[in-house]
Order: sequence, then structure tokens, then C-alpha cells
Amino acid sequence: MECHIGVISGDGIGPEIVAEAKKVLTAVGKKYGHDFIYTDILMGGCSIDATGVPLTDQAIAAAKASDAVLMGSIGGDAATSPWYRLPPDKRPEAGLLALRKALNLFANLRPASLYPELAAACPLRADVAGAGFDMVIVRELTGGLYFGARKTEEVDGVVTATDTLSYSETEIRRVAKRAFDIASKRRKKVTSVDKANVLDSSRLWRKIVDEVAAGYPDVECAHMLVDNCAMQLVKDPAQFDVVLTENMFGDILSDEASMVTGSIGMLPSASLNDTKFGLYEPSGGSAPDIAGKGIANPIATILSAAMMLRYSFDLDAEADAVENAVKAVLAEGYRTIDIMPRPGEPTDGIKKVGTKEIGDAISERC
Repeated sequence: MECHIGVISGDGIGPEIVAEAKKVLTAVGKKYGHDFIYTDILMGGCSIDATGVPLTDQAIAAAKASDAVLMGSIGGDAATSPWYRLPPDKRPEAGLLALRKALNLFANLRPASLYPELAAACPLRADVAGAGFDMVIVRELTGGLYFGARKTEEVDGVVTATDTLSYSETEIRRVAKRAFDIASKRRKKVTSVDKANVLDSSRLWRKIVDEVAAGYPDVECAHMLVDNCAMQLVKDPAQFDVVLTENMFGDILSDEASMVTGSIGMLPSASLNDTKFGLYEPSGGSAPDIAGKGIANPIATILSAAMMLRYSFDLDAEADAVENAVKAVLAEGYRTIDIMPRPGEPTDGIKKVGTKEIGDAISERC
């Protein structure tokens, strides 16, 4: 099988972690007889440096011409980077928002699971962490507050800023269907998160989700207010299977979910449209403070590549091979610095390694 993959290495640790994901894909291709063909695409700070803008029309065209896009990390240190002295619509992250919109990537999937080997890294109580958890947060990605009209104005010496939160029935229905489709292949439970006690947009959200749920009689549907969900994620994360929510709530809750796994460096993500196309990236940032040091954790990017194999190319066995290789490496004690045991915890059998070493170990076990 020939697969054309656009590659956005990005900024900071992006090129390092993407290199390891490509290494793993090469091993998978060799074993299963696939040919992965890569096209490099500039986006983010590196695109600003080269072209003056975070995303060019040529980059969008290259992404659209690919079967899927694998991405590293975008952005830099907001306090020191010259990129953040630019207007907001010219900064690195603006390129990502524009690309999501251009590719109609309306559904963001962020799995969050706790590997048994990393239970000690979970910040929750031992009895809560010991129960484990395995959830997928499905976040609507191209609507809501982040894409609504906004303005800042001064009237009679008083400055007022306004951001508009709006959702259409179509936007809600399509992402809800995606969540229920995923749940039907997992543990058959969707928890839809909103703020329906306050917001009109959430009341519409809840109405449409109920309509979609009626078409999936074997999937349980529950509604939860976002503030309660934030509490439940740290009280009893094992209760969740698929969490469905809107853009801003999903941004916040998925970061919370990622941290209770022990490290954001372990969390992959996929952004999908209504075809097989997807953009796959780690959930973490560009970590400019450790860029070039060879210590970044590439597992989230490698697992994102596994999601690409599964969702864009229907290569389930190959995706399983990558995910099982990650489990094997963790079981054998390989750890990057972010998932090392904390002071006072046992270190017997633990092997502290860098970015390339853990990438090598995973690729050898695919």
C-alpha cells in the first residue's frame, strides 16, 4: 500500500519527535509491505521565519494533496520569541487554526489512558490511579468561541472585549455522530459535556446530542455540566469512555485528562474531517526549553502515527503493532525523563533513555 503523508515538523522539539515517529513508520512499512511517501510542509514559527506568515497557500495545498498529515509541535516561548511580538493572526498558532479550518477538521480525538507501568506517575491518589482509566475526548474543533466574531473597542474611555460563542445544528450533529461511532466500537458510553444551565449554545448542543443518541440504541448517553466534569476527571476518571464536548471546554478538559496520565508526552491526538483524511499530532507543546537536547518524549507522536494508520489508512493490525510496541517498551522499563519514577520511588529495572533511544526501542518491537 502506498500512503502519501504530509509532514509538519514544526518548531521546538517538533523535528526531533517527528523523526522518531517516521522511524517507527519505516519499521511498520518494512514489516507489512507499505510505502510511506513524505512531503515536508512548513507551518508555525519556522514558516514565519521562511515566508513571513505562519501558513502559506502552498502549505495548505500540499496538506490537501496528502492522504494524511503528521505534525510535531508549533510555537515557541511566548515571553522571548519574536514570533509573539506579531499580531495574533500572524503568530505560529494562527497557522494551526487556519489549517484546521481549511481542511474542515471538525473532530479532535484525544485518547487518555493510564499505562499500568506509569501508575506511580499519576498525580491522583493511589486507589484512584490503581483503578486505571481509558477514555477518548472528542472535541468539536472548528466552531464555538475560538472561531466566533471578536472585537475590542473603547467607548467613553472604557475598553470592552467581546468574543462570540455560536454553534449550528450541523456542527453539533456531525461531531456527535463521530463520538457515537467511536463509542460503539469501545465500551458504548458517551458523556456529553456542556453548560446547559447557563448557555443557549449548550442547550442546543444537548438537544442535538439527544437526537443523535436516538440512532445509537446500544450506546449509553449521559449529560454532564462542564464544571462537574472537571471535578469527576480527578475524582473518578475510570467512569468515562467517550467524552463529547465543544471547542473551548474540550481544550481545557483534554489537557486536564492528559495530566492525570502522568505526562502530556504520552498523549496522541487526531483531528478528522468527514473523509478518511486526518491531521495527527501530539497533545503537548513545542517545549522550546528542551529543544535540541535529545530528551523529549516522542511516544505521543508515535502513538499519533498509530492513530493515522488506524483512522486514515484502515491499517488496524499495523496500528496495533505500534501500540503494542509502546506497551512492551514501557514494560521493559524504558523511560524518558518526563516519565521517570519520582524521588523515593523504586527504580529497579528502569532504563533512562533519550528521544532517539526510545524511538529505536519502539521501532525494533513493531
